[in-house]
Amino acid sequence: MASGRQIDVGGVPVGGGAPVVVQSMTNTPTGDAGATLAQIRALAAAGSELVRVSLPAAADGAAFAEIVRRAPVPIVADIHFDWRLAQAALAAGAAGVRINPGTIGSDAHVAEIVRAAGAHGAAIRIGVNSGSLPRELRGLAQTRPAEALVEAALNYAARFEEWGFTDYKLSVKSSSVPDTITAYRALALRTDAPLHVGVTEAGTVWSGTIKSAVGIGALLADGIGDTVRVSLTGDPVEEVRVAWAILAALELRRRGPNLISCPTCGRTEIDLVALAEAVEERLRAYTAPITVAVMGCRVNGPEEARHADFGIAGGAGEGVVFVHGVKVATVPEAQLVGALFERIDADLERTGKQSAGS
Repeated sequence: MASGRQIDVGGVPVGGGAPVVVQSMTNTPTGDAGATLAQIRALAAAGSELVRVSLPAAADGAAFAEIVRRAPVPIVADIHFDWRLAQAALAAGAAGVRINPGTIGSDAHVAEIVRAAGAHGAAIRIGVNSGSLPRELRGLAQTRPAEALVEAALNYAARFEEWGFTDYKLSVKSSSVPDTITAYRALALRTDAPLHVGVTEAGTVWSGTIKSAVGIGALLADGIGDTVRVSLTGDPVEEVRVAWAILAALELRRRGPNLISCPTCGRTEIDLVALAEAVEERLRAYTAPITVAVMGCRVNGPEEARHADFGIAGGAGEGVVFVHGVKVATVPEAQLVGALFERIDADLERTGKQSAGS
């Protein structure tokens, strides 16, 4: 049920059958262009294809313009309250703006943003959140919160259409996972506009990852969603990692390694937890789409490791290393991780694929 309409956000296609786009948002002070650019580069390196940057005040305008000019990925301005900030962001070259029309003010001010976006060839995200609905829908939100989100988004979209502007995407986020899922499912039936999906204010890296995986994952499994942002209280690079993990789990997109490890049981004869964590940490530096298995017993371990691109299966203080299904070495437990990565690096170098540091 992916959207039928495609828009362009700074050269990145969104919707209309294009791959689901991963994005995130900076949390550095926008006025500190150096710090913000450093974070954008880290996000881009992790796989963020769009990055949203807030423009909270006119005093940050010069820094924002520098950020747009030097950023390695398209920048979307996050605007609230002052419509003139959206105009300034678009004039500075932002690929798009995210607005919640309910926080901007009058229709006339929203119309000015739409006109500026059209003049600059930029996109707009109509981002409706449960915490900032227009006054006339707050009563409905008390009893039917998902319906209120959908009605707000569609009402704004109808005005954009009346003004002749169609380069918009929609989002209807809530901090409630069930409300988010219900709202997006209803919205997808009533529009062909691209949909930006996410659970807003999801929480810390641990709890927010769970909520996002459930909410975003359920929608993507239904075919709903053209671009995603995982909202976490923490380093935004973790948002990007989680987003890619969700896409990979659904086999929608793949970036970087896929780690398979068993949950351990009474048959485990090695320190599998430490092994798996060590392998996972080292794999963070790799971008090649490889599958690596870390297995801890003689029951399923060898077969699972054999079916991965690379694998180790341990038992009684030692382990076996597999490469593309072939057993290549038996080494002591303490040498397993090193032996595994020697084989990974050698194979990636031989095949010309990316490896650590590339």
